[in-house]
Amino acid sequence: MKIVFTCEHASNQIPGNYRYLFPEARDILNSHRGYDPGALDLFKDLIALGDFSATYAISRLLVEVNRSIGHPDLFSEFTKGLSSAEKNKIITTWYNPYRNEVEKQIKQLIESGEQVIHLSIHSFTPVLNGRLRNADIGLLYDPSRKTEKVFCQDLRSNLRIIDPKLKIRFNYPYRGKADGFTTYLRRKFPENYSGIELEVNQKFVKDNKMGLKLKNTVFNALQKTLN
Repeated sequence: MKIVFTCEHASNQIPGNYRYLFPEARDILNSHRGYDPGALDLFKDLIALGDFSATYAISRLLVEVNRSIGHPDLFSEFTKGLSSAEKNKIITTWYNPYRNEVEKQIKQLIESGEQVIHLSIHSFTPVLNGRLRNADIGLLYDPSRKTEKVFCQDLRSNLRIIDPKLKIRFNYPYRGKADGFTTYLRRKFPENYSGIELEVNQKFVKDNKMGLKLKNTVFNALQKTLN
């Protein structure tokens, strides 16, 4: 079994030649809309458990690397008005290299006879549109895939052993089968691939750093689940 870690919303950076599109968007770029606060910090701790890791270093507001080509949210309100040629340039320069590299690495592992567990690390805002998100950790997976379901059940059990107070929910605050990179990869690799999105509440984050206790809990629980 090989473990792959990715972090699609690690950064809120905008390439210099596109900053003109974001003249008054600093607050939005620094919010959960621009990136996933704390996700990269957690990712950096967890990758010691993995065999391959990758981060996407550009804000989702330029192009959403966790959406498929053609999805209405692939481009944000800042980039939707660009010409088709400019959008294709962004896809070619930023979107494709990241996704293709991750897919290539997973393909090589599977073709060498390995079972791949892919953990995509995210964080979510505690309140969205005035509604409180009622979870500390969300584990997103495809319920029809037994390996993903069992993995998430085991990880939840190990998290609760370490910290019984944590509220852990499956397929929350998003559906595991919704459009995303793991959903795409499940279609590409129907066998020997399991895609899990690990979502952590940003209430544990300060100054883009995930709380140390939470990081240790996730690391130890994940390590036990993988062993």
